[in-house]
Amino acid sequence: MGAPAIAPYTDQMATRLQGLTGATLERAPSVCHSCVWWQSRPGREADKRRWIEKAEDSWGAWGAIYRDDDGRVLGSMQFGPAALFPRAADLPAGPPSDDAVLVTCAYLVDRGSPWVMQSLFLTAIGEAKDRGATALETFAYRYPEGESAYERFHVHKTVFPRDFLSDFGFQTVRHAGRVELARLELGGLQPVAEGRRERVLQLVKEAFQPAPVPQRP
Repeated sequence: MGAPAIAPYTDQMATRLQGLTGATLERAPSVCHSCVWWQSRPGREADKRRWIEKAEDSWGAWGAIYRDDDGRVLGSMQFGPAALFPRAADLPAGPPSDDAVLVTCAYLVDRGSPWVMQSLFLTAIGEAKDRGATALETFAYRYPEGESAYERFHVHKTVFPRDFLSDFGFQTVRHAGRVELARLELGGLQPVAEGRRERVLQLVKEAFQPAPVPQRP
């Protein structure tokens, strides 16, 4: 299912996406540079460089970096075939399905840009579909009602709010307490036409921007 890295947006777009690879990793949030938690099994630490070579040979870009028009990184997401992330087999509600692309984690830099998470998930969905994957999976958490957005999207970076995933059409595969493995079937989704994803992401950004403050006459 190899594919080229995610193409950057045109200069006219307010935001830009870039594939997460060994060459672009240094532009991702620093916490991602050496992290191998998902790539390792309990008690054994993986070599990130060797893992990157394996991932890119078999899959291509293994995530996305999201930037604004000034090049400032707003967030990043890691995803790829579930087999690339052995840690997932040991998590509550795991293991992920062999036929799925797995979203493992997302890091948001700016608390004032909540639409970045939606955009990153749309990117993962589009990339998985374009590469012929059967489904997209990730781990979800059922937060209690009234939990803050900070707790839901910034504190925990490897599990995602279940209601948030429901908006994309994810369904529960299995659960262990409040943790779930959630799955989005891609077979019924239409292929992403060239330029379509960029327009969708722009609409998402506009939808989550605060309304302008009325000016006094």
